[in-house]
Amino acid sequence: MKPTLFVLAAGMGSRYGGLKQLDSLGPSGETIMDYSIYDAIRAGFGKVVFVIRKDFDTDFRAKVLSKYEGHIPTEVVYQSLDKLPEGFTVPEGRVKPWGTNHAVLMAKDVIREPFAVINADDYYGRDSFEVIGRWLAALPEGSTDRYCMVGFRVGNTLSESGSVARGICETNAEGHLTSVVERTEIMRVDGPVCYKDEAGHWVAVPDDTPVSMNMWGFTPDYFRHSEQFFIEFLQEHIQEPKAEYFIPLVVNRLITDGTASVSVLDTTSRWFGVTYAADRQAVVDKFKRLADEGVYPAKLF
Repeated sequence: MKPTLFVLAAGMGSRYGGLKQLDSLGPSGETIMDYSIYDAIRAGFGKVVFVIRKDFDTDFRAKVLSKYEGHIPTEVVYQSLDKLPEGFTVPEGRVKPWGTNHAVLMAKDVIREPFAVINADDYYGRDSFEVIGRWLAALPEGSTDRYCMVGFRVGNTLSESGSVARGICETNAEGHLTSVVERTEIMRVDGPVCYKDEAGHWVAVPDDTPVSMNMWGFTPDYFRHSEQFFIEFLQEHIQEPKAEYFIPLVVNRLITDGTASVSVLDTTSRWFGVTYAADRQAVVDKFKRLADEGVYPAKLF
């Protein structure tokens, strides 16, 4: 069974200042998403599901979805604050979305096969899609609680415009994830890659340290775990206006209690994206260079 690609496209780019999911960055007006879809098709994915906000459905269908017709089947699901388990209502004053794992839950009725989750506004690179596509396609039919994550080498994920936030990963001897620790400030400091610890000190790490770029692989049983933990999350945090239900929160719970294993897959791909507005021109230049080098055609779709 071909795996499905699930694209998280419901968020606003607050630091970037707009809907960067729809920004034209490629030589023929491609979005970053277009490159992900192109690479996923080449890697053997059989369907793409997007989670978006209902209020930009018309723009999304006209500017994004229409170009994939005839290339790969697509579906759209919607994330909204009021999509909560029975018995819960949105507290007064809540405006912030419930987080990435809430977005994943929106697809529970349309995904029945192993699937990869990515951000719409990150460029992941061809090798990463080949690596995760191959792993998911090789799962025995009916597999449960066997997940994966593409572990990008931290030195390949930095921004030229400032520090970045990354989930620094630790693995065991079998290459399974044992923890993801979010570090909110990572950058090169006098040469080495460093993160700022809780005491404000810079801590150096090797360039090949695996980090999470939110490129996960799951089987459909993940939805069941997510629904169960979301109820617990809401019982504890629903009155906290900025609390979010993130993917690593669920993954850490599942690996800590021994329910699931998460294989960390190495990739040679170099990440880039538009974290800051100042990143935009560099991304445009990189896509042009990739087209000039023949990595991608000048027009993807």
